[in-house]
Amino acid sequence: MTALKIAFWICLALVFYTYIGYGIVLFIAIRIKRLFTGMRHEPVVPLDGEGLPTLTLMICAYNEEEVIPEKMENIRQLIYPREKLCIMWVTDGSNDRSNELLSQYPEVTLVFSPERRGKAAAMQHGLRENKAEIVVFTDANTMLNAEALREIVRQMLKPNVSCVSGEKRVAARPTDTTAIDCTHAGNDGNAQIAAEGEGLYWKYESTLKRWDSELYSAMGAAGELFAVRMEHYREAPSNALLDDFMMSMLIVKDGHRIAYTRDAYAMEYGSASMADESKRKRRIAAGGLQSIWWLRSLMNPFAYPKVAFQFISHRVLRWSITPVALLALIPLNVALVLMKGGCIYTVIWLLQILFYAAAYAGWRMAEAGKKSRMLYVPYYFLFMNLNVFLGIRYLMTHNTSGTWEKAKRG
Repeated sequence: MTALKIAFWICLALVFYTYIGYGIVLFIAIRIKRLFTGMRHEPVVPLDGEGLPTLTLMICAYNEEEVIPEKMENIRQLIYPREKLCIMWVTDGSNDRSNELLSQYPEVTLVFSPERRGKAAAMQHGLRENKAEIVVFTDANTMLNAEALREIVRQMLKPNVSCVSGEKRVAARPTDTTAIDCTHAGNDGNAQIAAEGEGLYWKYESTLKRWDSELYSAMGAAGELFAVRMEHYREAPSNALLDDFMMSMLIVKDGHRIAYTRDAYAMEYGSASMADESKRKRRIAAGGLQSIWWLRSLMNPFAYPKVAFQFISHRVLRWSITPVALLALIPLNVALVLMKGGCIYTVIWLLQILFYAAAYAGWRMAEAGKKSRMLYVPYYFLFMNLNVFLGIRYLMTHNTSGTWEKAKRG
């Protein structure tokens, strides 16, 4: 029984630390840092309009004809000197009207590859054509705030920063419940919970990234909006499933920082359904496992003392050990209850039952087209962890290719 108890408490500690404890540690650590440095935040770096660097805004796309007009309208609203901004679209094997539509915009530099090889390969293709000092990557279906490019440059001026990650914001589809056709209510509710769940998750994730950045460096950038200084750019493997994460972490590996900012953000709709969200989560989980192996040297605390702590706590545990620990808690807890290990195990087992019941209720309500914000958290949390296991299979079948099936957005 002693071995079972030890295994149980290790698993429980792993789950708690990964999703709650690390945030608490970060919260305390940055306040200690502020106490010793005397600064609540890093000082705002002023921008010299004449000295602004040249930028390339790169959009790697595959069959995005539906969003091109909206994306180009959004780009035209960005505040940055036009003579210092190159707008580059890299169409990776697109066989729709994307190239035809983009040719109508004189400010666009179009780079086309007839063969679809994946986003990482498309990035590398575009970067071979780039001449700017800084490249800003964004997705075709995400809309940027007007000050995004200037804020990214401001962050690049901070000490030792060679990569900047903007904030991802998720918008739920606007719905009019009085006008929903009952035959589609389940689909609407399913899409709504995908967006709401993803949105809640990203609010929490954004807070951790902001604290990571303040402590030392953010642990990776999201493809919706991030930038790299070309002087310190390193090429990610062409079969990388998380090309943005790999590219940014290779910069950290070379001793530079990733700054995170809320003042440059990319807005997009949540997934159109939980099935589409599952596609996304599987790819992320698979890419996470792939990246952990490629970046395993960063887990050496002697070579990378600060990075190892943040990388393991924020990324490695979440993508590898913790989902296994969460699953193992069920049989371990049941065994300890049946063996009369103590009242504490009965209480924890009842709490587990309540949690899984809430997650099941959240799933049932989504299928019925009903909304319950209180149940989004357990449902999406469980959904996210289950997709880590599906990601293992995904990695086995996609390890040699960086392409993937696009998840539909709301």
